[in-house]
Amino acid sequence: MENNKILILGASGFIGNAIYRELHSYFDTYGTYFTNRSYKNNQQFLRYDMEEDDIFQILEKVKPKYIISALRGKFVSQIQAHQHIMEYLATADAKLYFISSANVFDAYSKFPSYETDKTLSESVYGRLKIKIENMMMRLPKEKAAILRVPMVFGNTSPRIRDIKKSLETNEPIEVFPNLIINVTNDDRLTQQIHYLINQNKTGIFHLGSTDLVHHEDFIKEVIKRLGNFHPVLKRVYTTNEDRYLAALPKEHLLPKNLRIGYQEIIDHHLTVE
Repeated sequence: MENNKILILGASGFIGNAIYRELHSYFDTYGTYFTNRSYKNNQQFLRYDMEEDDIFQILEKVKPKYIISALRGKFVSQIQAHQHIMEYLATADAKLYFISSANVFDAYSKFPSYETDKTLSESVYGRLKIKIENMMMRLPKEKAAILRVPMVFGNTSPRIRDIKKSLETNEPIEVFPNLIINVTNDDRLTQQIHYLINQNKTGIFHLGSTDLVHHEDFIKEVIKRLGNFHPVLKRVYTTNEDRYLAALPKEHLLPKNLRIGYQEIIDHHLTVE
């Protein structure tokens, strides 16, 4: 019987859980959780404390064909966990799909970034992602897929939840007027990951909208979709001129039906509960 086991590391988080929901009907899908006890009785979920447990034991137990890493937590522990995953991949018949970030380019603010551009980051978060990406570059090509993801929105996303909460309590909502971004949502992101796994794809993929928008304009549009609010916007200027934080696809374009524009995210995926 062909091994189609998938192990999602960080499957109780927003993105990890969205991936789990997308894949579990099609594959023998397992996930790890740490604090969220509601997964305790789910046979497909394993408790994993990144600071205490060795990921090796979980990998040996599940023997996945695909490992999807959506881990969050202490950076030192993340690096160690990924080092152990690399060691596991050296001998196992498995692939790693790593959820990276547009932040691996956050030191380049003059242009959007493409798959083959050199990474450089000023943020600790971006540097963490680069460190793990660089480990993956040493793996045989057929064992690694780096999935760079921009800001993720969607009904249950932390970003939208925060906006809704601020609207209800009349708290200011931070916007970056001269930040140009691309965006995605959980639905489209997980469909894209599903496609990449189905097609056995490896390499570097930029999984964001194919177009760009100013952060402030996008957030204002989102708020308009959520209802008739008069939000308090707190404009944050980090530089005087426009700066980009966008990872656009160029080399590895997905099929047309899997691409998304930012307007579609605003129009179809945001509703008021």
